[in-house]
Amino acid sequence: MAFKTMYDLVRHSIEKFSEKMAFKMLDGEEVSFSEVGERIKKVQQMLTSAGLKAGDKVALYSSSMPNWGVSYFSVVTAGMVVVPILPGFSGEEVAKILEHSESKALLVSDKLYAKLPKASVEALNIVIRTKNLKVLSQRVEGEGSTTVPQPDDLASIIYTSGTTSSPKGVMLSQQALAIHADLCQKLFPINTEDSFLSVLPMSHVYECSLGLIFPFSQGVPVFYLDRPPAAAALVPALRRVRPTIMLIVPLIIEKIFRSQVLTKFTANGAMKFLYGIRPVQKMLHKVAGKKLMEVFGGRLRFLGVGGAKLDTTTEQFLVDAAFPHGIGYGLTETAPLLAGAVPLKKEVGSTGPAVPYVELRLDNINPDTQQGEVVAKSPCVMMGYYKNPEATAEVIDKDGWFHTGDLGQFDSENRLHIKGRLKNMILGPGGENIYPEDIESVINQHVTVSESLVTELDGRLVALVQFNTEQIERMLEDWRDQWRTKKEAIEAKTEELRREIQQYVNEKVSQFSRLSDVVEQKEEFIKTPSMKIRRFLYKNNLHPEPPKEDSTIERAEEIKD
Repeated sequence: MAFKTMYDLVRHSIEKFSEKMAFKMLDGEEVSFSEVGERIKKVQQMLTSAGLKAGDKVALYSSSMPNWGVSYFSVVTAGMVVVPILPGFSGEEVAKILEHSESKALLVSDKLYAKLPKASVEALNIVIRTKNLKVLSQRVEGEGSTTVPQPDDLASIIYTSGTTSSPKGVMLSQQALAIHADLCQKLFPINTEDSFLSVLPMSHVYECSLGLIFPFSQGVPVFYLDRPPAAAALVPALRRVRPTIMLIVPLIIEKIFRSQVLTKFTANGAMKFLYGIRPVQKMLHKVAGKKLMEVFGGRLRFLGVGGAKLDTTTEQFLVDAAFPHGIGYGLTETAPLLAGAVPLKKEVGSTGPAVPYVELRLDNINPDTQQGEVVAKSPCVMMGYYKNPEATAEVIDKDGWFHTGDLGQFDSENRLHIKGRLKNMILGPGGENIYPEDIESVINQHVTVSESLVTELDGRLVALVQFNTEQIERMLEDWRDQWRTKKEAIEAKTEELRREIQQYVNEKVSQFSRLSDVVEQKEEFIKTPSMKIRRFLYKNNLHPEPPKEDSTIERAEEIKD
């Protein structure tokens, strides 16, 4: 059933699935759909008691838990506007978002509350603790009100950054969020026999739209972890929940593939030789895929991968293994899905065709490569950037087409292939267009590489590579024969690998995309709260300082979340 507002969607699910479980904290509380309805009324009463009314902004700054969804639904069904804030934002960043959004209330979890500046808290009408939905502080007493929202009403403002002096907030309407749930159901139908395991930040539009609103609309329960999804916590949770649906970012499945699959198939020379034979490799992938399915609990129907580009080697493994995965493409500004493929209909390198309700085309097509900027028309496209009509006009044209800033190409079956961000493009010495993501995809195929970034340094292409030291150590069982200490052995092997990777990459890319150098990245890459590398910091700077919390960096230079 297609809903026009979040109010209709939430009310329908609470009535239809009243006795079913909606949310479950692993080793914690279980909340039914009817209980969600009761909690929504409670939160709305607290908000109106502090003078809030329709159109007022309410920030949500919390870790994942059942009451995150309760809080979100409480705001959007009251005709108010929810402002979800990523847990990774600092207190100063949150303060700027609260000020820019003109939020009058805050729903917050305990650890994150401790990060907030005192002045920001004192400026709010009311602050509510998400853990037990109790009032932490209330500055204003007044008679507020709720209203039934209309399809074109503003429902949510999502900030993809917080460090700039002029934060950019994506405005999504009631209709955009509600229709997106129906879009998901048409793409991959789910039912009450399914179950979700949530491991991503709920304030990110990817997890919020596909991992909260979508399952709630179909009466499907969602399970939450009470800790970060590191292997020690995730693997036991998978065994217990045995989810049928799960959403992840590429980094998670790439780490699993490299540590659990690739290392075993390249452990020695003989195995590495056999693994290089494509028919043998495909057979080994099928065997490993069955074991991976057991790790995920054995019931998985759909593993959604999104938020960034998936490494080609990992993707080939998933396809060979017939592992039930799909790769989606979208942006915060489109709520988010624009293109997507369902399991077993996946082509390596493609995000699939346009999803229901969405039109896609390419602008400024290069006649040689047939690549151009991806532009989209969808009922889920944002209303604009909050308080920023200039930025809105730059991405939404007069005909309503949204310009993504991504370079893409369609294949013969109209499947979209994303080639990279236009703003990440490096201009070669002969005027060639170099897309660093393509080169990084080759680098990341190497078994010893954890992450990489290709940047420009004084007109040269340089790759920063973070090595997997555990994998290198496994390659050095006989290090005592050549080196005095293990540290010397690792340093020598790393130097050897730097040269090996440079040669490996340069044999596989075009002449103008060849690397001048490979540099070991010993520290973690500086990342956004949604765990994307802050690429612009590394242009002509191999050792950038992390931006200060109160910096005014123009986030327009960053990869769009």
